[in-house]
Formats: sequence, C-alpha cells, structure tokens
Amino acid sequence: MAILEGIKTADSTLAPIEIPDSKLAREITELVRDTESPLLFHHSSRVFYWGALAGKRRGLRFNLELLYAGAMFHDMGLTHQHSSDGERFEVDGANAARDFLRRHGIAQQDIDVVWTAIALHTTPGIPQHMHPVVALVTAGVEMDVLGLSYSDFSDAERAAVVHAHPRPRRFKEDIIQAFYDGIKHKPETTFGNVKADVLADKDPHFVRGNFCSVIRGSAWAG
Repeated sequence: MAILEGIKTADSTLAPIEIPDSKLAREITELVRDTESPLLFHHSSRVFYWGALAGKRRGLRFNLELLYAGAMFHDMGLTHQHSSDGERFEVDGANAARDFLRRHGIAQQDIDVVWTAIALHTTPGIPQHMHPVVALVTAGVEMDVLGLSYSDFSDAERAAVVHAHPRPRRFKEDIIQAFYDGIKHKPETTFGNVKADVLADKDPHFVRGNFCSVIRGSAWAG
C-alpha cells in the first residue's frame, strides 16, 4: 500500500509534511481507512497534518509516528467496532490505539503518550501544557473541527491539506452527526464534556447532567 503523498504546494518555503514511511504507519492507515467512514478517515488525516504543521511552526520536537498514531486513532471510539457501552468515546479510541501499539511492540512510555493525546483531545485548556504529541493532536482537532488558529496557517497550507484529504462542503453538519451517531447510545458519558452539546443539539429529549445537582444530591448530610 502506497504511503499517502506529503503536502506539496507552489510555495517553496513550505517544507513538505509526510506521513512516516514505516510499517507501523502503513498499518495504521490501512486499519483506520478500513474501519472509519471516509468522513472520519479524511478528518483524522487532516488532523495529523494540522498538528504536524503547528508543531513545526512552534519549533516543537516530537515523534511524527506517535503524532500520526494519535491523530488517526483519535475518533476510532466513534466506530461500532471500538465503542464500549459505558466509556467516553475518547477513552475507547485511546484504548484501541493502546492495544494496536502493544501488538506492534511499541514502548509503554510512547503508548502512554498516544493514549493521553487521544483521551484528552476534547478537553480544552490542558493538552497544550503537556507532551508535544498530546498538545498537537488537540491542536489538529481544534483546527479541523473548530477552526481555531485558522489564520495561523497559510492559504497554501490549507489548500494543500484539503486537496490531499478533501473537506466536504457539509463537513460541519456531517461531523456533528458523526459525533451524535457515535455517542447517542451512552449519553451519560457526556457529563461534564463538550459532547453534551452534541446530544442537546440532536436530541430534544436529552437532559444534560448538572454538576451542582450531583453535589446537592450526594449521600453527604447537609
């Protein structure tokens, strides 16, 4: 299976970002492409590129292969093959990546980095203070889904990434639907996190958990 092309643009000052040319990366690509919908596969691929470009711009030192693993597995928890009954989808994706990397003999320290990157990718305010791979997976997700730091990327960079992995015109609504489809069977896992907004948007009967109500309703006297 051929490695996906690196970013190529007419801007000679833009160094190409390429998916690592390794057996591990090829197997990650094949597994994710065979498991996820095209929407999620191309989204995850773009997350890798945004994260890698952001890392180079910030002057960070990071392992490109670990970043690729984190980016490509970050939404695997939305697929029925890897969705548990009671864990947050982020944890399901992190566990899928952990099991895959263990089978390939990756060091536990590196596995822990990828696991954390995936588990925290929807938790704003924390990843940017952690290991570069953790920070950059979240940065890539925030760029592709929320458009955060959009202006930090050049027109050439944005065009090249979207050319390599197309972003459909309806991506905004389609990704919200994909989130909903992946978590609607376990609404309790959205307590205290951004995915509660997805359920509130899609399900008129969804009742959002309330932190203060949990405190007041606890078994403690008073």
